[in-house]
Amino acid sequence: MVREARQEDLKGILELYLCLHESSIPEDSERLSRTWRQIMEDENHHLIVNEVAGRILSSCVCVVIPNLTRNIRPYALVENVVTHRDFRGRGLASECLEYAKGIALRSGCYKLMLLTGSREKGTLDFYTRAGYNNTDKTAFIQWLHKEGAGEENFAYP
Repeated sequence: MVREARQEDLKGILELYLCLHESSIPEDSERLSRTWRQIMEDENHHLIVNEVAGRILSSCVCVVIPNLTRNIRPYALVENVVTHRDFRGRGLASECLEYAKGIALRSGCYKLMLLTGSREKGTLDFYTRAGYNNTDKTAFIQWLHKEGAGEENFAYP
């Protein structure tokens, strides 16, 4: 069942993120609680999960961004697309992406963007089949902070 995350889903989502690029689950802290609360309360931040038999097996994030161009229409960004490694190839992530597309359409977005760090042909083909292309825009990323590289000197808000 595809749906938006609920307050009680944090643990399941953090466990799923171990299949994304995380190496550990963050410790329970005020920073984690504050961030989770901020995500849950932000009407433009949609954390989408696909739950099977009570277990979160796939997820993505869709953020709707207000915009002053394109006739004052917002756009949406999809990030953190992940499916548990033991359940890939079953359409779970496709269902999450379709749900995100529905949010973007209902929000009046003029485009839906997705970034991936993957260079794997299968992953890129998956996004193409989901309706995304990699020819209309060029993405540039500037990393402001890499985890583990002087994190103690980084000032978190």
